[in-house]
Amino acid sequence: MANNIPEAVVPLGRPVELSFPLPKAPDTRVYLRLTIQMTSILLFLTTAMNGDTSTATPLGSFVYALPDRVNPAHTISTPLFTYESSIEFTTRLARLLARKTAKPVYVGNSISFASAGLGGTVEEEMEGFKKVVEVIMDEVRKSEGQELVNGS
Repeated sequence: MANNIPEAVVPLGRPVELSFPLPKAPDTRVYLRLTIQMTSILLFLTTAMNGDTSTATPLGSFVYALPDRVNPAHTISTPLFTYESSIEFTTRLARLLARKTAKPVYVGNSISFASAGLGGTVEEEMEGFKKVVEVIMDEVRKSEGQELVNGS
């Protein structure tokens, strides 16, 4: 324990890399890299089958979302890079995270639900979405109140 910060808590500005199984597809894992700054959040997401390194994953979409200070229930977003199969999920995630954290959010996403039990139905995608939000918000809560590393 250094600086009165438990070892499990990653200081602001340092990336957190996690993985967890995709709901309804335990052989597929969601991998995320999350960087929480004082003024913004940067998130990258992808999926991979356990042990499968033979196929390259497409880049996916990259979206910027900004909370509206006047109307907190509304967020503004803009796609910076689009990939048709992931743009809707990425936009929804960026907007929700911006609203929940009250910070600008950058989200890069190439998650695929094709390996889910029914091939990526709306229900499977929603369960995956909920799990991703749950994991990210847990990390955001852990980082609240932490000082920036090296004062930056």
